[in-house]
Amino acid sequence: MKKNSLRVRTARGIYLLLAVLFALCVTVQVFIAGMAVFDDPVHWMNHMMFVHMFGFNLPIIMLIFAFVGSMPRWVYWQLFGILVSVFLMYFTANIGIDGINALHTVFAILLSMLSVWIVVKNFKLVFGNEKEEML
Repeated sequence: MKKNSLRVRTARGIYLLLAVLFALCVTVQVFIAGMAVFDDPVHWMNHMMFVHMFGFNLPIIMLIFAFVGSMPRWVYWQLFGILVSVFLMYFTANIGIDGINALHTVFAILLSMLSVWIVVKNFKLVFGNEKEEML
């Protein structure tokens, strides 16, 4: 198999770092929500503001590095899943319909699981064997 160029390896490494950062941001976001529920409701403002820093921004930057890194097709589906999940988080937080709003926490759990899965899968791509790239 042919070796990946320095550009591809670097872009994939940066993509992995951004994926880790996204997973950490999701974890912090859940923590801030927990502080608002169990400590002081003033933290809801922090919860609302923090998501604007990473919600759609990091996935878009990740998409750029996925292109530069010639990532496999499944990476783009993962990013699509993130973007849909973030959209559903915004939607359920702002729709104002009882029952639908409660799905916000369910989507938070799913987004947490998806972000960790992306880190694990891309770690294997960056540091694992070349066969992973074909899947």
